[in-house]
Amino acid sequence: MYGTAWKEERTERLTRLALEAGFRAIDTANQRKHYFEAGVGAALGAAIAEGLVTRAELFLQTKFTFRDGQDHRLPYDARAAVEVQVAQSFESSLDHLGVEYLDSYVLHGPSVGRGLAPADHAAWRAMEALERSGRTRYLGVSNVTRDQLELLLAGASVPPAFVQNRCYARRGWDRDVRALCQSHGIVYQGFSLLTANARELSLPAVARVALRTGSTPAQIVFSMAAGLGMLPLTGTSSPEHMRQDLRALDLALDPDELSALERLSG
Repeated sequence: MYGTAWKEERTERLTRLALEAGFRAIDTANQRKHYFEAGVGAALGAAIAEGLVTRAELFLQTKFTFRDGQDHRLPYDARAAVEVQVAQSFESSLDHLGVEYLDSYVLHGPSVGRGLAPADHAAWRAMEALERSGRTRYLGVSNVTRDQLELLLAGASVPPAFVQNRCYARRGWDRDVRALCQSHGIVYQGFSLLTANARELSLPAVARVALRTGSTPAQIVFSMAAGLGMLPLTGTSSPEHMRQDLRALDLALDPDELSALERLSG
């Protein structure tokens, strides 16, 4: 999946390059502080109009972000009830992206650091209504702990299909959350697989696999992630790295290598 965070005025161009490289899953958010959702939409609209892709070939994922995660450029009325904010943000996302439905709509992190607050449950109920209406095919949640995910699962009528978390090697690549996802049939999306693990990528275990396979450390990490059942995200700005990252899914790691990489620690 191609992640579009932190790209600002480059968003449209880089999203187009990702589509040309072969990406068909795109991740964004209606959070102008870190994303330029309308830039993603401009790239998608042009690519569809020119016949590069069809809407049906794309997997589009965006997010609802609470007020504390936003700057002054809000996609909703800050005075409105949370349920209204979700609806307003969703409509704004459809407008930005130029589509009639989403493939995945994600709660961009709980409103509190521990547990879940009433606002989180209210937001999820509003998202469930969108899923039931068919305007988004799936729901997801991002930046959650295992305890928060357990609480969400206990209270949800429509459980999340996806969890998207920053993934650290020193924490077993988010082992506890991944295990809970696996037990509930939830697809785990891992982001910052490279930037959060620069030290670990220089360790001998990675170098040995690189030597055997002729692959880059990035390709090895993405192959490992897929081997562990993750859907990896990449946000590279390099067209060559985009192509390399996609080819990583064809890289075969043997079980011993996969186990050693999963145990990486800086």
